[in-house]
Order: sequence, then structure tokens, then C-alpha cells
Amino acid sequence: MILEKMSLKGKTGIVVGASRGLGKGIAIGLAQAGADLAVTSRELKIIEKVAEEIKSWGGEVLPLQVDVARKEDIDVMVDKTMGKFGKIDFLFNNAGRITRVPSEDFSEEDWDEELNVNLKGTFLCCQAVGRVMIKQKRGKIINISSIASFIGGKNISAYVASKGGVSQLTKSLASDWAKYNIRVNAIGPGYFETDLTEPLRKDPKRFSAINARIPLGRWGKPEDLAGIAVFLASDASDYITGQTIFVDGGWLAV
Repeated sequence: MILEKMSLKGKTGIVVGASRGLGKGIAIGLAQAGADLAVTSRELKIIEKVAEEIKSWGGEVLPLQVDVARKEDIDVMVDKTMGKFGKIDFLFNNAGRITRVPSEDFSEEDWDEELNVNLKGTFLCCQAVGRVMIKQKRGKIINISSIASFIGGKNISAYVASKGGVSQLTKSLASDWAKYNIRVNAIGPGYFETDLTEPLRKDPKRFSAINARIPLGRWGKPEDLAGIAVFLASDASDYITGQTIFVDGGWLAV
């Protein structure tokens, strides 16, 4: 019975920012659980290749070129997803960027771009898909936050601010939309092996210091998010909303 609740067969969702790293790992996990997906990236050729890989698991996949800083792109994303699948059962907001610069040297341009993608883009996707889910009277929205929403970080002031905002936005939307049977949660990854963390992994001192603090003794891999992603998108998580669930190898426990 519980395994049936975990299945995503017959469900349709969107994974925003699925071309690589965490988003790609999440999308593959959702497809393995039986979901049909719309997957997005700012680069169409890349997301088309990813879509072909995801299709090997048997579901339908719709690749879309989307820049979450452009509201018109998000509106087209929703329209095309509804046109192909007729519904949206879940949404994963994974598009993001990070700039590693000392706070005293952080440019206004970089600050604005990072907040526009990480926070404003997340809100606009939630809003556009939320309107569909309100009409459906059901849905699951999962935002990608970070342990940086809970702790400070070195030289990533805009990223920390944006991810703190994502976790607070998650709580606010969960409260607003619970009456429509919409659950809104977030996943807070710790240190994962992705393009965004490559500079840290290439710095021997920083890598060793970070790794030494992780109780499980290793950095996460994108596939380590698949389980929590499937759970939050499935019927098994129906009594969970407004939460940021950290997947960090024990980092925050130390």
C-alpha cells in the first residue's frame, strides 16, 4: 500500500533547471518512479539531450527552453505543459546561480541577477503553476533551498539571502494555498558534487575542511536527492507542507 502511494505513475510534473546537477538527478528519479515530465533549461539543445536520456525510463518528456528571470518564458512553460499533458501534479523549482565574491566587492548587477533567478524566478514559477493547481484543487510544489538558508556562508551573500528567501517563501505559500489542497515544501541540499560547487572541490583546504565536518564523510551526489524528491511529489507526503527538509549528510547536526 505505501509503495503504491510512492508511485508517480499517471502523474505529470515540471522540473525547472533540469539540464545538469541536482535538477537532472531529481528529474531522473521522478521518471524512474513513473512520472511524465516537462524539463527546462535556458539552453534548448542541452535540455533536449537530457530529455532523451530521461525518456529511457519509459515516461513522456517535454523539453522546454525557459529563463526563469523572464515571466513570459514561465507563462509559455505552463501553457505548453498543459497543452501536452492537461494537468500539472507537481513542480520542482531548481533553477539557480551562485556568485562567490567577498561581500564588500559584490556588484549590484550580480546581486540583482542572483536574486532574480534564485528567488524572484522561484516565486514566478510557483505563482504561474499555483494558479493551475488552484483550479485543479490539488498539487505539490517543491522548491530547492539550501543549508545556506539556515547558516551563513563565505563570500556568497546574495546566494544566502536568496535561499533564505526561498525557505520563507515556501512557508508563506504553504499557508496561503493549503485551502486548495496544495502542499508547498522545500529541499535544502548540503554540499553536493555539482558545477556550482566545483570551485570549492578544487580548493584542497576548503574541500578537506568541509568534508571533515560531514558526518557521513562524503559530499552528496545528485542521485541522493531522488528519494526525497519522489516522496514529496507523491501521495505519501500528503500531510507535509511548509517544511524545508535538509539533505546534507548530517552537516547541520554537528
